[in-house]
Amino acid sequence: MSVIISSVIKGSKADRCGIKSGDTLIAINGNTIEDVLDYMFYIAVEKVSLSLERDGEAFEKTVRKSEYDDIGLEFDTFLMDKKRSCSNKCIFCFIDQMPKGMRETLYFKDDDARLSFLQGNYVTLTNLDDRDIERIIKMRLNINVSVHTTNPELRCKMMNNRFAGDKLRFLKMLTDAGIELNCQIVCCPGINDGKELVRTLTDLERMMPNIQSVAVVPVGITKFREGLFPMKIFNKETAGAAIDVIEAVQKDCLEKYGTRMVFASDEFYITAERPIPDAEYYEEYPQYENGVGLLRSLSDEVDAALDMQEEYSRKRKVSLATGTLAGGFHKELVKRISARFPTFECNVYPTSGRL
Repeated sequence: MSVIISSVIKGSKADRCGIKSGDTLIAINGNTIEDVLDYMFYIAVEKVSLSLERDGEAFEKTVRKSEYDDIGLEFDTFLMDKKRSCSNKCIFCFIDQMPKGMRETLYFKDDDARLSFLQGNYVTLTNLDDRDIERIIKMRLNINVSVHTTNPELRCKMMNNRFAGDKLRFLKMLTDAGIELNCQIVCCPGINDGKELVRTLTDLERMMPNIQSVAVVPVGITKFREGLFPMKIFNKETAGAAIDVIEAVQKDCLEKYGTRMVFASDEFYITAERPIPDAEYYEEYPQYENGVGLLRSLSDEVDAALDMQEEYSRKRKVSLATGTLAGGFHKELVKRISARFPTFECNVYPTSGRL
């Protein structure tokens, strides 16, 4: 494998040693380069021997630098390769539920372990083979995994991919090698909740401590589901049951490992009409970007801001649009703000979250 250098930063070490745009990078210190992960991994040394090609002629360049300094090479794409698209047809996929006629990029389903490491994306592992797993282990790449269920047959059904169940073995290979994983479960009522959720969380607990955290999030549904798998959403009873399963596992993990490991997203608590837990419950918010603890964090930030603001006499009127599910929560926040500063008026407008 090789990759063409699109440009060289002027004045950089690569520029000073005569490397030019259009040159082809073949290897670094004898290691072939396929993509950005290889490049980042092998260039993180003080002495870099580059194998290159120009106009069909091979040549070598050596660069000395601080261990983690870049040398100034740029490439056509961030990954130095094409993005890997998803090979699944998940029964809950939100992209399949989007309306037609939107910009093309919104319909691209990525399932790329490189983006998982670099940008925090979640991957299902179905695009990976044993060689990919060996590379992740060699490079010590901590990634985020969409598990959904540890029942192999059910995983194949949920992902519409006959290889999805077999790829679960990669979880153990990674955690046995000390790779740290954050996991997520898109929970679908009547499919992977209840006993199946107990099974999945129990299996993941066995991989502690290298399972860093697990987020359980409820399936989202739009009105654009014609021809798709029939799906229900959580109600007060089923959301409460899911929380009960999660909190039972949390208690066990807290006693054994000093961490709750698994967390329900905020939607479960609102749907179940249960109080949002306090900040301590969320530990260090390991699944913040998955909607776990967002409302608690926002509430605490509002309180902290109110404590810092000594006075506010200016009249001001604002409007806040929010989803229906979080409407009540935001109205309570606004009440606290208005009670402290009567001249501040905020109208909350909950809107339907279904497209």
